[in-house]
Amino acid sequence: MKILANDGISKSGIALLENAGFEVITTKVAQEQVANFINNNQIAVLLVRSATKVRKELIDACPSLKIIGRGGVGMDNIDVDYAISKDIQVINTPASSSNSVAELVFAHLFSGVRFLNDSNRNMPLEGDTKFDQLKKAYANGIELRGKTLGIIGFGRIGQAVAKMALGLGMKVIASDTFVGKATITLEFYNHQSIVLEIETEPMEDLLKHSDFITLHVPAQKEGYVIGKNEFDVMKDGVGIVNCSRGGVIDEVALIEALDRKKVFFAGLDVFENEPTPAVQVLMHPQVSLSPHIGAATVEAQDRIGTELAEQIISLLQHEI
Repeated sequence: MKILANDGISKSGIALLENAGFEVITTKVAQEQVANFINNNQIAVLLVRSATKVRKELIDACPSLKIIGRGGVGMDNIDVDYAISKDIQVINTPASSSNSVAELVFAHLFSGVRFLNDSNRNMPLEGDTKFDQLKKAYANGIELRGKTLGIIGFGRIGQAVAKMALGLGMKVIASDTFVGKATITLEFYNHQSIVLEIETEPMEDLLKHSDFITLHVPAQKEGYVIGKNEFDVMKDGVGIVNCSRGGVIDEVALIEALDRKKVFFAGLDVFENEPTPAVQVLMHPQVSLSPHIGAATVEAQDRIGTELAEQIISLLQHEI
């Protein structure tokens, strides 16, 4: 039985699948050729990340498909309900990338509070001629410890962010439409642990009280989670990070809030117009940038590949 991992899969995932009797194809097929490739090779399982789109037309064109797998959490690039209606199993790996995304959130937070995004741009250009001026310009950094972090979306990734924030000595508040309370366990290297409970609160309260805000929500079918009205409610000088999905923050309103100093800095891993983000966002000196790499660590990809392989083997081994 053949599997097309069109956006790649880890070596550990390939090994598990091949040992179970599956043939794994990792050839990158262009979007417009995916249906033909699946049909010509009688592919039973299509594995994707965010690059390949699996829409109704592709599903209809590929009767051999038994499973569609998404390496990661969000499945907005797959017509999930339609696939299920056609008796195709749809799987993903919601827990595998949580830690990697959470660490990137703090990479952006540290970058913002210590001006590293701007410093890394200017030091190569002027570090040898304007060292003292740059030192003065970046001398007013702030600490995260003791500050309040507001987490919008308190699922697995939001809770992983909470653990790191608590470890840094931050106060954590959270808002979520579906989660009312979460138990957070901080585990330490010596096998000790601390268990805390965090109750979520209305988003307006979170916006008012947070020094920093991070979003961990799915793609929105319509509207923004954070727009001009939400920025107006926030504290002056707030920092905001989005490592979830593009389009949940109104980028026009964000740039306006940055320019009037309502927002101190922003950290963005995702954008409204991927893969061609707005130049105004890319060039803004108060924005820390990364190109949608939240889950792109060696460890996360290894976990994702293994988890996908285990699910596929469980579902299809009896058909090999």
